[in-house]
Amino acid sequence: MNVRLIDLENKSDINKFIQFPFDLYRKNSCWVPQMRSDTRFVLDRSSYPFYKHSAADFFIAEENGKTLGRIGSLSNSRFNKSNNRNTAFFYFFESVNDTDISNALFKAVFNWARARGHDHVYGPKGLLQGAGIGLLVEGFDQIPAVGISYNFPYYDRLVKNAGFHKNFDYYSGYLDTTVGLSEKVKRVAEKVKERSGFWVRKFKSKEELLAIAPELRLVYNSAFSGSEGFSPITEDEITLISKRMLSIADPRLIKLVYKEDQIIGFLFSYPNISRGLQKTNGRLFPFGWFHIWREFKTTKYMDTNGIGIIPEYHGLGPTAVIYTELEKTFREFGFDFVETVQTREDNIASLGESSHFVMNWTKTHRVYEMDL
Repeated sequence: MNVRLIDLENKSDINKFIQFPFDLYRKNSCWVPQMRSDTRFVLDRSSYPFYKHSAADFFIAEENGKTLGRIGSLSNSRFNKSNNRNTAFFYFFESVNDTDISNALFKAVFNWARARGHDHVYGPKGLLQGAGIGLLVEGFDQIPAVGISYNFPYYDRLVKNAGFHKNFDYYSGYLDTTVGLSEKVKRVAEKVKERSGFWVRKFKSKEELLAIAPELRLVYNSAFSGSEGFSPITEDEITLISKRMLSIADPRLIKLVYKEDQIIGFLFSYPNISRGLQKTNGRLFPFGWFHIWREFKTTKYMDTNGIGIIPEYHGLGPTAVIYTELEKTFREFGFDFVETVQTREDNIASLGESSHFVMNWTKTHRVYEMDL
Protein backbone atom coordinates (compact mmCIF):
# COMPACT_ATOMS: atom_id res chain seq x y z
CA MET A 1 0.00 0.00 0.00
CA ASN A 2 1.30 3.43 -0.95
CA VAL A 3 0.18 6.94 -0.02
CA ARG A 4 1.16 9.61 -2.49
CA LEU A 5 0.61 13.27 -3.19
CA ILE A 6 -1.66 13.72 -6.19
CA ASP A 7 -0.63 15.92 -9.07
CA LEU A 8 -3.26 18.64 -9.46
CA GLU A 9 -2.18 19.11 -13.07
CA ASN A 10 -2.87 15.43 -13.82
CA LYS A 11 -6.47 14.66 -14.84
CA SER A 12 -6.09 10.98 -13.96
CA ASP A 13 -5.02 11.81 -10.40
CA ILE A 14 -7.86 14.29 -9.98
CA ASN A 15 -10.40 11.77 -11.30
CA LYS A 16 -9.16 9.10 -8.88
CA PHE A 17 -9.48 11.50 -5.97
CA ILE A 18 -13.01 12.51 -7.00
CA GLN A 19 -14.22 9.00 -7.85
CA PHE A 20 -13.19 7.23 -4.64
CA PRO A 21 -16.20 8.17 -2.42
CA PHE A 22 -18.60 7.21 -5.23
CA ASP A 23 -17.12 3.71 -5.13
CA LEU A 24 -16.94 3.59 -1.34
CA TYR A 25 -20.58 4.57 -0.69
CA ARG A 26 -22.10 2.91 -3.74
CA LYS A 27 -24.50 0.75 -1.70
CA ASN A 28 -25.24 3.31 1.02
CA SER A 29 -28.73 4.83 0.92
CA CYS A 30 -27.94 7.94 3.00
CA TRP A 31 -24.74 9.26 1.43
CA VAL A 32 -25.19 12.31 -0.82
CA PRO A 33 -22.45 13.07 -3.36
CA GLN A 34 -20.76 16.38 -3.79
CA MET A 35 -21.05 17.43 -7.41
CA ARG A 36 -17.92 16.32 -9.23
CA SER A 37 -17.48 19.76 -10.77
CA ASP A 38 -17.52 21.34 -7.29
CA THR A 39 -14.73 19.07 -6.05
CA ARG A 40 -12.76 19.68 -9.24
CA PHE A 41 -13.08 23.42 -8.62
CA VAL A 42 -11.76 23.04 -5.06
CA LEU A 43 -8.67 21.31 -6.49
CA ASP A 44 -8.06 24.09 -9.03
CA ARG A 45 -5.29 26.26 -7.62
CA SER A 46 -5.58 28.77 -10.45
CA SER A 47 -9.25 29.59 -9.78
CA TYR A 48 -10.35 28.67 -6.26
CA PRO A 49 -10.13 31.76 -3.97
CA PHE A 50 -8.61 29.88 -1.01
CA TYR A 51 -5.28 29.59 -2.80
CA LYS A 52 -4.87 33.36 -3.00
CA HIS A 53 -3.99 33.41 0.69
CA SER A 54 -3.36 29.80 1.77
CA ALA A 55 -2.10 26.37 0.69
CA ALA A 56 -3.39 22.81 0.39
CA ASP A 57 -2.29 19.43 -0.92
CA PHE A 58 -4.17 16.18 -1.42
CA PHE A 59 -3.21 12.52 -1.03
CA ILE A 60 -4.54 9.13 -2.06
CA ALA A 61 -3.78 5.65 -0.72
CA GLU A 62 -3.39 2.94 -3.37
CA GLU A 63 -2.67 -0.76 -3.58
CA ASN A 64 -2.32 -2.72 -6.81
CA GLY A 65 -3.83 0.18 -8.73
CA LYS A 66 -6.91 0.42 -6.51
CA THR A 67 -7.70 3.56 -4.50
CA LEU A 68 -8.32 2.77 -0.83
CA GLY A 69 -8.44 6.22 0.74
CA ARG A 70 -7.95 9.94 0.28
CA ILE A 71 -7.31 13.05 2.38
CA GLY A 72 -6.52 16.75 2.07
CA SER A 73 -4.10 18.81 4.15
CA LEU A 74 -4.70 22.56 4.50
CA SER A 75 -2.73 25.51 5.81
CA ASN A 76 -5.17 28.42 6.23
CA SER A 77 -3.17 31.56 6.92
CA ARG A 78 -6.29 33.68 7.54
CA PHE A 79 -7.58 31.22 10.14
CA ASN A 80 -4.25 31.12 11.96
CA LYS A 81 -3.89 34.90 11.97
CA SER A 82 -7.46 35.46 13.18
CA ASN A 83 -7.26 32.83 15.92
CA ASN A 84 -3.60 33.29 16.89
CA ARG A 85 -3.00 29.63 16.07
CA ASN A 86 -0.45 27.58 14.17
CA THR A 87 -2.64 24.74 13.01
CA ALA A 88 -3.24 22.71 9.87
CA PHE A 89 -6.59 21.19 8.83
CA PHE A 90 -7.46 17.83 7.40
CA TYR A 91 -10.32 17.57 4.93
CA PHE A 92 -11.81 15.19 2.33
CA PHE A 93 -10.97 12.20 4.55
CA GLU A 94 -12.39 8.97 3.15
CA SER A 95 -11.07 5.48 3.79
CA VAL A 96 -11.93 1.82 3.74
CA ASN A 97 -12.23 0.27 7.20
CA ASP A 98 -8.53 -0.36 7.77
CA THR A 99 -6.43 1.47 10.37
CA ASP A 100 -3.19 0.81 8.45
CA ILE A 101 -4.57 2.79 5.54
CA SER A 102 -6.11 5.60 7.57
CA ASN A 103 -3.00 5.92 9.74
CA ALA A 104 -0.86 6.19 6.62
CA LEU A 105 -3.10 8.93 5.24
CA PHE A 106 -2.93 10.89 8.49
CA LYS A 107 0.83 10.39 8.69
CA ALA A 108 1.07 12.12 5.31
CA VAL A 109 -0.95 15.04 6.75
CA PHE A 110 1.23 15.21 9.88
CA ASN A 111 4.44 15.24 7.86
CA TRP A 112 3.02 17.89 5.54
CA ALA A 113 1.97 20.04 8.50
CA ARG A 114 5.30 19.73 10.31
CA ALA A 115 7.19 20.67 7.15
CA ARG A 116 5.24 23.94 7.14
CA GLY A 117 5.92 24.64 10.80
CA HIS A 118 2.50 23.75 12.19
CA ASP A 119 2.24 22.31 15.69
CA HIS A 120 -1.41 21.26 15.69
CA VAL A 121 -3.91 19.51 13.39
CA TYR A 122 -7.65 20.13 13.44
CA GLY A 123 -10.57 18.89 11.42
CA PRO A 124 -12.25 17.96 9.33
CA LYS A 125 -12.67 21.48 8.03
CA GLY A 126 -12.87 22.65 4.43
CA LEU A 127 -11.27 25.44 2.47
CA LEU A 128 -14.19 27.86 2.82
CA GLN A 129 -15.68 29.06 6.10
CA GLY A 130 -18.38 26.59 7.14
CA ALA A 131 -17.44 23.95 4.57
CA GLY A 132 -16.97 20.31 5.50
CA ILE A 133 -17.03 20.74 9.27
CA GLY A 134 -17.00 17.57 11.36
CA LEU A 135 -17.36 13.84 11.00
CA LEU A 136 -20.76 12.28 11.58
CA VAL A 137 -20.76 10.30 14.85
CA GLU A 138 -24.52 9.98 15.42
CA GLY A 139 -27.44 9.83 12.99
CA PHE A 140 -26.18 7.34 10.41
CA ASP A 141 -29.70 6.26 9.40
CA GLN A 142 -30.69 9.75 8.21
CA ILE A 143 -30.04 11.61 5.00
CA PRO A 144 -27.91 14.74 5.58
CA ALA A 145 -28.84 18.35 5.07
CA VAL A 146 -27.57 19.76 1.79
CA GLY A 147 -23.83 20.34 1.92
CA ILE A 148 -23.35 18.52 5.24
CA SER A 149 -21.04 15.54 5.38
CA TYR A 150 -22.04 11.90 5.80
CA ASN A 151 -19.65 9.06 6.58
CA PHE A 152 -19.53 5.50 7.87
CA PRO A 153 -19.69 4.84 11.65
CA TYR A 154 -16.15 3.42 11.71
CA TYR A 155 -14.60 6.79 10.82
CA ASP A 156 -14.63 7.93 14.46
CA ARG A 157 -12.51 4.91 15.40
CA LEU A 158 -10.07 5.49 12.53
CA VAL A 159 -9.55 9.13 13.46
CA LYS A 160 -9.02 8.36 17.15
CA ASN A 161 -6.62 5.55 16.27
CA ALA A 162 -4.49 8.11 14.44
CA GLY A 163 -4.11 10.07 17.69
CA PHE A 164 -6.94 12.60 17.55
CA HIS A 165 -9.35 13.45 20.34
CA LYS A 166 -12.62 15.33 20.39
CA ASN A 167 -12.49 19.11 20.24
CA PHE A 168 -16.23 19.82 20.09
CA ASP A 169 -19.50 18.59 18.60
CA TYR A 170 -22.16 20.14 16.39
CA TYR A 171 -25.80 19.11 16.83
CA SER A 172 -28.45 18.97 14.11
CA GLY A 173 -32.10 18.06 14.53
CA TYR A 174 -35.69 18.52 13.54
CA LEU A 175 -38.13 20.95 15.05
CA ASP A 176 -41.71 19.82 15.55
CA THR A 177 -43.67 21.69 12.88
CA THR A 178 -46.97 20.54 14.40
CA VAL A 179 -46.28 22.61 17.54
CA GLY A 180 -44.33 25.67 16.39
CA LEU A 181 -43.71 28.76 18.48
CA SER A 182 -45.74 29.83 21.47
CA GLU A 183 -48.01 32.83 21.13
CA LYS A 184 -45.85 34.55 23.76
CA VAL A 185 -42.76 34.44 21.52
CA LYS A 186 -44.78 35.81 18.60
CA ARG A 187 -46.07 38.68 20.73
CA VAL A 188 -42.55 39.46 21.89
CA ALA A 189 -41.36 39.56 18.28
CA GLU A 190 -44.07 42.04 17.30
CA LYS A 191 -43.36 44.26 20.31
CA VAL A 192 -39.64 44.21 19.56
CA LYS A 193 -40.22 45.26 15.96
CA GLU A 194 -42.52 48.07 17.06
CA ARG A 195 -40.31 49.29 19.89
CA SER A 196 -36.89 48.93 18.28
CA GLY A 197 -37.70 49.60 14.64
CA PHE A 198 -36.54 46.19 13.42
CA TRP A 199 -37.95 45.14 10.06
CA VAL A 200 -37.67 42.05 7.88
CA ARG A 201 -36.53 42.13 4.28
CA LYS A 202 -37.75 39.41 1.93
CA PHE A 203 -36.54 38.52 -1.54
CA LYS A 204 -38.16 37.51 -4.80
CA SER A 205 -35.12 36.82 -6.99
CA LYS A 206 -31.60 35.47 -6.79
CA GLU A 207 -30.34 38.66 -8.41
CA GLU A 208 -31.59 40.69 -5.45
CA LEU A 209 -29.65 38.48 -3.06
CA LEU A 210 -26.47 38.46 -5.12
CA ALA A 211 -26.52 42.26 -5.20
CA ILE A 212 -26.18 42.49 -1.40
CA ALA A 213 -23.45 39.83 -1.07
CA PRO A 214 -20.82 42.43 0.01
CA GLU A 215 -23.10 43.56 2.85
CA LEU A 216 -23.71 39.97 3.90
CA ARG A 217 -19.96 39.37 4.10
CA LEU A 218 -19.56 42.21 6.59
CA VAL A 219 -22.52 41.03 8.66
CA TYR A 220 -21.37 37.42 8.66
CA ASN A 221 -17.84 38.37 9.67
CA SER A 222 -19.23 40.56 12.46
CA ALA A 223 -21.73 37.97 13.70
CA PHE A 224 -19.18 35.18 14.06
CA SER A 225 -15.99 37.08 14.80
CA GLY A 226 -14.31 35.67 17.87
CA SER A 227 -16.02 32.29 17.70
CA GLU A 228 -13.84 29.19 17.70
CA GLY A 229 -12.66 28.19 14.25
CA PHE A 230 -13.75 31.38 12.51
CA SER A 231 -11.76 33.12 9.83
CA PRO A 232 -12.99 36.22 7.97
CA ILE A 233 -14.52 35.69 4.54
CA THR A 234 -12.85 37.52 1.68
CA GLU A 235 -14.71 39.33 -1.11
CA ASP A 236 -13.87 36.54 -3.58
CA GLU A 237 -15.07 33.91 -1.11
CA ILE A 238 -18.41 35.59 -0.39
CA THR A 239 -19.06 35.77 -4.14
CA LEU A 240 -18.36 32.04 -4.42
CA ILE A 241 -20.42 31.21 -1.32
CA SER A 242 -23.30 33.34 -2.55
CA LYS A 243 -23.38 31.73 -5.99
CA ARG A 244 -23.21 28.25 -4.47
CA MET A 245 -25.90 29.11 -1.94
CA LEU A 246 -28.15 30.52 -4.64
CA SER A 247 -27.73 27.42 -6.79
CA ILE A 248 -29.84 25.51 -4.23
CA ALA A 249 -31.84 28.40 -2.77
CA ASP A 250 -35.37 29.60 -3.05
CA PRO A 251 -34.92 33.35 -2.42
CA ARG A 252 -38.26 33.46 -0.61
CA LEU A 253 -36.78 31.31 2.18
CA ILE A 254 -33.98 33.76 2.92
CA LYS A 255 -34.74 36.71 5.19
CA LEU A 256 -32.74 39.54 6.70
CA VAL A 257 -33.49 41.59 9.82
CA TYR A 258 -32.69 45.30 9.58
CA LYS A 259 -32.40 48.18 12.00
CA GLU A 260 -33.14 51.13 9.74
CA ASP A 261 -30.81 50.48 6.76
CA GLN A 262 -28.35 48.21 8.60
CA ILE A 263 -28.49 44.41 8.43
CA ILE A 264 -28.36 43.09 11.99
CA GLY A 265 -29.42 39.48 11.52
CA PHE A 266 -30.05 36.81 8.94
CA LEU A 267 -32.01 33.60 8.38
CA PHE A 268 -30.87 31.23 5.62
CA SER A 269 -33.13 28.29 4.81
CA TYR A 270 -33.10 25.98 1.80
CA PRO A 271 -35.18 23.21 0.30
CA ASN A 272 -33.48 19.90 1.07
CA ILE A 273 -32.76 18.45 -2.37
CA SER A 274 -30.49 15.65 -1.14
CA ARG A 275 -32.65 12.88 -2.60
CA GLY A 276 -32.37 14.52 -5.99
CA LEU A 277 -28.61 14.92 -5.64
CA GLN A 278 -28.29 11.22 -4.89
CA LYS A 279 -29.73 10.42 -8.32
CA THR A 280 -27.27 12.61 -10.22
CA ASN A 281 -24.14 10.51 -9.65
CA GLY A 282 -22.44 13.85 -9.08
CA ARG A 283 -23.16 15.16 -12.58
CA LEU A 284 -25.61 17.78 -13.82
CA PHE A 285 -25.71 16.36 -17.34
CA PRO A 286 -27.36 14.73 -19.10
CA PHE A 287 -30.16 14.17 -16.54
CA GLY A 288 -28.82 15.27 -13.16
CA TRP A 289 -30.39 18.73 -13.46
CA PHE A 290 -33.81 17.13 -13.89
CA HIS A 291 -33.55 15.12 -10.65
CA ILE A 292 -32.47 18.25 -8.77
CA TRP A 293 -35.25 20.37 -10.30
CA ARG A 294 -37.93 17.78 -9.49
CA GLU A 295 -36.75 17.44 -5.87
CA PHE A 296 -36.63 21.20 -5.54
CA LYS A 297 -40.31 21.35 -6.53
CA THR A 298 -41.56 18.42 -4.43
CA THR A 299 -39.45 18.15 -1.26
CA LYS A 300 -41.18 18.53 2.09
CA TYR A 301 -37.84 18.99 3.88
CA MET A 302 -36.27 22.37 4.66
CA ASP A 303 -32.76 22.96 6.02
CA THR A 304 -31.97 25.97 8.19
CA ASN A 305 -28.22 26.37 8.54
CA GLY A 306 -27.67 30.08 8.83
CA ILE A 307 -29.02 32.06 11.79
CA GLY A 308 -26.94 34.96 13.03
CA ILE A 309 -27.15 38.26 14.91
CA ILE A 310 -24.37 40.86 15.02
CA PRO A 311 -22.94 41.07 18.57
CA GLU A 312 -24.22 44.52 19.57
CA TYR A 313 -27.82 43.34 19.15
CA HIS A 314 -27.55 40.13 21.17
CA GLY A 315 -30.25 40.06 23.82
CA LEU A 316 -32.18 42.97 22.32
CA GLY A 317 -34.90 40.95 20.63
CA PRO A 318 -34.00 40.31 16.96
CA THR A 319 -33.65 36.59 17.64
CA ALA A 320 -37.37 36.39 18.49
CA VAL A 321 -38.03 38.12 15.18
CA ILE A 322 -35.88 35.59 13.28
CA TYR A 323 -37.51 32.57 14.89
CA THR A 324 -40.95 33.98 14.15
CA GLU A 325 -39.92 34.41 10.51
CA LEU A 326 -38.64 30.84 10.49
CA GLU A 327 -42.07 29.55 11.49
CA LYS A 328 -43.80 31.78 8.97
CA THR A 329 -41.54 30.35 6.28
CA PHE A 330 -42.18 26.66 6.84
CA ARG A 331 -45.92 27.28 7.34
CA GLU A 332 -46.25 29.35 4.17
CA PHE A 333 -44.36 26.93 1.94
CA GLY A 334 -45.74 23.73 3.41
CA PHE A 335 -42.57 22.09 4.70
CA ASP A 336 -43.34 19.19 7.03
CA PHE A 337 -39.76 18.63 8.21
CA VAL A 338 -37.41 21.44 9.23
CA GLU A 339 -33.82 20.62 10.17
CA THR A 340 -31.76 23.05 12.21
CA VAL A 341 -28.25 22.36 11.01
CA GLN A 342 -25.04 22.20 13.06
CA THR A 343 -25.46 24.17 16.27
CA ARG A 344 -22.29 23.98 18.35
CA GLU A 345 -22.65 22.19 21.67
CA ASP A 346 -21.25 25.14 23.61
CA ASN A 347 -23.45 27.71 21.85
CA ILE A 348 -25.75 28.00 24.84
CA ALA A 349 -27.56 31.02 23.41
CA SER A 350 -28.61 29.22 20.22
CA LEU A 351 -29.49 26.00 22.01
CA GLY A 352 -31.59 27.93 24.49
CA GLU A 353 -33.33 30.02 21.85
CA SER A 354 -34.08 26.96 19.71
CA SER A 355 -35.94 25.55 22.71
CA HIS A 356 -38.72 27.95 21.75
CA PHE A 357 -39.46 25.11 19.33
CA VAL A 358 -39.87 21.47 20.31
CA MET A 359 -36.57 20.06 19.05
CA ASN A 360 -35.40 16.52 18.42
CA TRP A 361 -31.60 16.56 18.11
CA THR A 362 -30.78 13.54 15.95
CA LYS A 363 -27.34 14.08 14.41
CA THR A 364 -23.91 14.85 15.82
CA HIS A 365 -20.84 15.94 13.87
CA ARG A 366 -17.49 15.96 15.66
CA VAL A 367 -14.40 18.06 15.13
CA TYR A 368 -11.09 16.53 16.27
CA GLU A 369 -7.66 17.88 17.14
CA MET A 370 -4.20 16.75 18.14
CA ASP A 371 -0.86 18.34 18.93
CA LEU A 372 2.06 17.34 16.76
